[in-house]
Amino acid sequence: MTQHLLQGRQEKEILWFQRRDTLKAAAAWLALGGLPGAMAQQRGNIVQLTGDATLNGSQLNPQQAIQTGDEIQTGPGSNLIFVIGNASFQVRQNSRLSVERGNTLNAVSLLRLLTGAVASVWGKGVNRSIVMPTLTAGIRGTGVYAEIFAERDNRNYFCNCYGTVDVGAGNQKLVSQADYHQSFWADSEAKNGVFLTPAQALNHTDEELEFLAGLVDQRTTWQIAGKKGTKDGSGKMTY
Repeated sequence: MTQHLLQGRQEKEILWFQRRDTLKAAAAWLALGGLPGAMAQQRGNIVQLTGDATLNGSQLNPQQAIQTGDEIQTGPGSNLIFVIGNASFQVRQNSRLSVERGNTLNAVSLLRLLTGAVASVWGKGVNRSIVMPTLTAGIRGTGVYAEIFAERDNRNYFCNCYGTVDVGAGNQKLVSQADYHQSFWADSEAKNGVFLTPAQALNHTDEELEFLAGLVDQRTTWQIAGKKGTKDGSGKMTY
C-alpha cells in the first residue's frame, strides 16, 4: 500500500478498493466482459454502489445504467464506481457531477464536477475535458483526481496522476505531462499573479487509479514502468 496524504477525508474513503465486496464486484464485472459484456447483455454499467445516490434527482438503483447527459449525486458515506465507454469513474461521498455526451452515446465529452471529488481513468480520445468551478482540464488519455474543497472556500484541486492534460485556470494555461502525480491548486483570483500553484498529491492512492485502469483494460504509467516516484506533486518518477 503506497503512502498517501489526507486533507479533509477519512482513511476509509481512500481504501474503498480493499473492500471484499468491491473486489468481488470488480471481478464479476470483468468476468462478464466489462462494458461490452454489459451492453450485449443489456446490464447496467455500475460496477458497484455503496450507500445512497441519485440519478437525475431520483434514487439510483445499482442495476441502472448511467448515460451521458446524466447528473449524479452521492450521499454521506457513499461510493460509486461506473464505466462509460473507455473511461471509468469513482465518485466520493457528498459529490455532485454530470457527464455530457461526446460523439456517441457511450462517449463522455465532459465531466462537470460541482461538489465533492472524483477519480477517473480515460482511454485515448479527443475533445474531452473536466470542468470545475475554477479549473478546466483537457483530457487526452490519462488518470486524474479532482476535488472541490468545501472547507477551504471551495478551492479546486486537480492531480494529473499520469498522462498529458491541458490545464487552465483564469487566464493561465499549461500542459501537464506526468508519469507519477502532478498536482495543482486552482484559485478564482490570482495569487502573486498566478491562478495555478503546485500542490502535493492529496486524498487519492496509486491503488485506486490501478483499480480504475483495470476496469477498462488499461495499466497506469508506473505499472508499465515497474517503478514509482515520490508524492510531492512534481509528476516525476524515481530514476
